[in-house]
Amino acid sequence: MGIEQAGRLLLWCAVLNYAVLLAWFLVFVFAREWLHRLHSRWFRLSPEQFDRVHYLGMAIYKILILAFNIVPFAAVWIVG
Repeated sequence: MGIEQAGRLLLWCAVLNYAVLLAWFLVFVFAREWLHRLHSRWFRLSPEQFDRVHYLGMAIYKILILAFNIVPFAAVWIVG
């Protein structure tokens, strides 16, 4: 795999991961009650705990996208 292919791969990975993050956010915003009912079947979570868990999950996911997709893409782009 060449450096240009690696850069394209990392860019597409970042795009797909941000699409997943956006979908998660949209479901959380527009179908929050349904999502809470679904998760309440398995876990006893208050609405505040539910919000906290999802907000933290989205934040960690975003940081991981930055660390494993965007930063390596920038490094490949600079080198290439």
